[in-house]
Amino acid sequence: MKKKRSFVDQRHTHNYMSVTIQGSRLKQAAVQGMDTFLAVFTDAYLEAIGGKLDEKTMDRLNGWQHSLLAYHFFQEEVLQGGFIQLIQNGYGRYIFHNPFAKALKLFGAIDLSKLIYKGREIYDAHQKELERETTEEEFLAMYEQFEAFDELEERYFEIEEECTTAIAQYIDEHLADFADIID
Repeated sequence: MKKKRSFVDQRHTHNYMSVTIQGSRLKQAAVQGMDTFLAVFTDAYLEAIGGKLDEKTMDRLNGWQHSLLAYHFFQEEVLQGGFIQLIQNGYGRYIFHNPFAKALKLFGAIDLSKLIYKGREIYDAHQKELERETTEEEFLAMYEQFEAFDELEERYFEIEEECTTAIAQYIDEHLADFADIID
């Protein structure tokens, strides 16, 4: 029986692109705060994929890197326009149909992991409608139509700083999973 590999094992089964970060840059970013620290990684990932996440660039990053990049997109989209904007901008499958929630749990962001699972229930039940092309008017109407996301968004706003702290701490303790740090 062939053992099914988790995203955690992926780093060792594929030839991912090496993402390299200067140790001095990382230390400087850490002093500036958690968001700046995480941005050093996600900026390097975006550079590695040419700023475009698609089928051609997906396999350039390992599972851990994708999980952090997913958090970057999640945070950016939800803080600006909620789950509706996140999904309408094409990140629904990336957030809900990948092991992102599982990774968040491993990172120590357990409340956010639970929130993602709840969001997935709504997403899966209405995926076609949530992902369809919309006019500006239809897009805005979706916020009323899918008020179930409101509670999740409010909860995220309450726990965002705590989650970012947990993720940054996890990454700091597992740097080799996220990038090659050089002097």
